[in-house]
Amino acid sequence: MDFKQIQELIKMINKSNIGEVSIEEKGFKLTIKQKEEPVQQLIAAPMQAQPMAAMAAGSAPVAQQPAAVSASEKPAKAAEAPAGNTVTIKSPMIGTFYRSPSPDKPSFVNVGDEIEPGKVVCIIEAMKLFNEIESEVKGRIVKVLAEDASPVEYDQPLFLVEPA
Repeated sequence: MDFKQIQELIKMINKSNIGEVSIEEKGFKLTIKQKEEPVQQLIAAPMQAQPMAAMAAGSAPVAQQPAAVSASEKPAKAAEAPAGNTVTIKSPMIGTFYRSPSPDKPSFVNVGDEIEPGKVVCIIEAMKLFNEIESEVKGRIVKVLAEDASPVEYDQPLFLVEPA
């Protein structure tokens, strides 16, 4: 099984309701487990302005650790967005976040853009592989939470989306 086939298998599993797949052939074993999306959406959807501000403050020290003033400004900006009715698109992996397919191309999405399930919203590079991250919700981009070409962690919020 070559790498291209594995990538296609991962895409197919992501689009299906399959929770886990294991393949064994000639000394090669591959197990793919799908993360539980409903749990992430339940965490993001019922948040009020106060918990959203706390979440933004918790992620701010990663980006700008020495600046305490910047950390206190982040919650105010997050509170301006309609926090009660937003869904968070999170990073499914550790890697480098890119908003566009290449430096000379426009961003996949910008604040105010309408998105549908399956629309590519960004790319995350992990181990020299560029993984397209697709939206799983229909709505409008309210805020981009990650800087272009910056490192991101697993489950780090990338976008706030106002569901349609």
